[in-house]
Amino acid sequence: MHPKPVLAAAASLLLAPSALAAGLYGKGSPVLQLGSKDFDANIKATNHTSIVEFYAPWCGHCQNLKPAFEKAAKSLSGLAKVAAVNCDEEANKPLCGQMGVQGFPTLKIVRPGKKAGKPSIEDYQGARSAKAIVDAVIDKVPNHVTRLKDSEVDSWVEKEGPKAILFSDKGVVSALLKALAIDFLGGLDVAQIRNKETTAVQKYGIDKFPTLVLLPGEGKEPIKYSGDMKKEPLVAFLSQAASPNPDPAPKKAKSSAKKDKSQSSKASSSFSKASASHASSEGSASPASQTAETLDEASNPTASPDPQVSSQKAQKPISVPTPIPTLPDGLSLQQKCLNDKASTCILALLPASNTPTESSTHALAALAALAEIHHKHESAKRNLFPFYQLPTTNSQATALRSLLSLSDGVELVALNGKRGWYRHFAGEPSASALEAWIDAIRMDDLAKGKLPDNLVVPREALPAEPVQFEAATDDPEAMRAKLKESLPEGVDFEFEEIDDEEYERIMEAGKKKAGEEKVESEHDEL
Repeated sequence: MHPKPVLAAAASLLLAPSALAAGLYGKGSPVLQLGSKDFDANIKATNHTSIVEFYAPWCGHCQNLKPAFEKAAKSLSGLAKVAAVNCDEEANKPLCGQMGVQGFPTLKIVRPGKKAGKPSIEDYQGARSAKAIVDAVIDKVPNHVTRLKDSEVDSWVEKEGPKAILFSDKGVVSALLKALAIDFLGGLDVAQIRNKETTAVQKYGIDKFPTLVLLPGEGKEPIKYSGDMKKEPLVAFLSQAASPNPDPAPKKAKSSAKKDKSQSSKASSSFSKASASHASSEGSASPASQTAETLDEASNPTASPDPQVSSQKAQKPISVPTPIPTLPDGLSLQQKCLNDKASTCILALLPASNTPTESSTHALAALAALAEIHHKHESAKRNLFPFYQLPTTNSQATALRSLLSLSDGVELVALNGKRGWYRHFAGEPSASALEAWIDAIRMDDLAKGKLPDNLVVPREALPAEPVQFEAATDDPEAMRAKLKESLPEGVDFEFEEIDDEEYERIMEAGKKKAGEEKVESEHDEL
């Protein structure tokens, strides 16, 4: 017999649960360790994007993920938050239940929502590698950086408050600059100017790229940054003019404690059953691999993408952006986009099939993304080129596909009839990818193809387009701007106020003319 080794093994087995209860990530880990008490302040109330791992210490797949997750946390330091929640701790079980955790590890990306404290939450389904995690999180970082052209600089600078401008030789906005804009959101505006905007470059005396310039405001002279392009010194530099936002946000007074306690109790009970089932299967399973684990359906809590416990109260209707306009025929497309006076248009060419297919799913995703982008810019009162969808009934859509070598599926194309160029979008139709593409078009950062000459017609050869206008405001200036959008380029007009008598005379004359036209039309047919 060998009593000592047996006792040692038994002791290690007894110690294992308590050691694991401390969690996977130690105090020196770059991964932020959170629980039910500090989750809301650090994740839901922040302006930054986060990725959160919900795990159990005994889970083999969680242990396999740890090195990659810590490596991702180091790479994302200062750019986004990387956090973990130990769902094996009793105090955290209500939180894990509310977040719809059904297996370990569960990774969720949390983005700031339009309303404070109401973030957008989605499951991370990508590869369990550091690079894949970093790329996915960076793609979800909100962009509060304004990209400026020479003609826009002065009006932007004249607005109140301190500002910072990055002069860059790159067309895209870096994750670091996005993070800085988030840190100072509401206190200091951030913009990026491309090196080819020579007027602005000369005005601020820029001789190398990148160069960050701080405009403190209040009549103070611009200050050039000369240090390392690292997060901490950049924050210190900008703090001369404004204070960065505190993160986590200051705590607010608690409310509805009784209700929250009841909800937490239900979520905890449901999650405990799921966790017990998973722990049991983990103990009897084969050695862990890198594949994610799921629970037996019979014992799973209901998944919810919303971190709120479901209630019996009616849900508020979802606000859906207005669909982008349709150009039903070739003439409407020529009048809007394919003439020698037309400026840039974004066109979504739709597939022929009406049955649910992969192509039609992509079409719906593209249209939804375009509508979301259009709604975003319209709400902010920013001018952007018009977006249109082209059904297969539009004869010019077929010609476009043929002449531009486009597929039969959904296709997105930007074109400019006046300048004779087009640009084809070839990526996945997500809102972030499309917005980056549109932004690159606006900044003239993409290569162009030449439109075939026979596609673009002279504007003078087209019949006059009827002006349709609905007055949604009593503000004359807003009405003027709206009406001007409907007119051909270069056409202007003036408002003239008339009295009631003149108004009646004009209306009567119109009725009389309509009557004459009706009578004439009765005689122009056999």
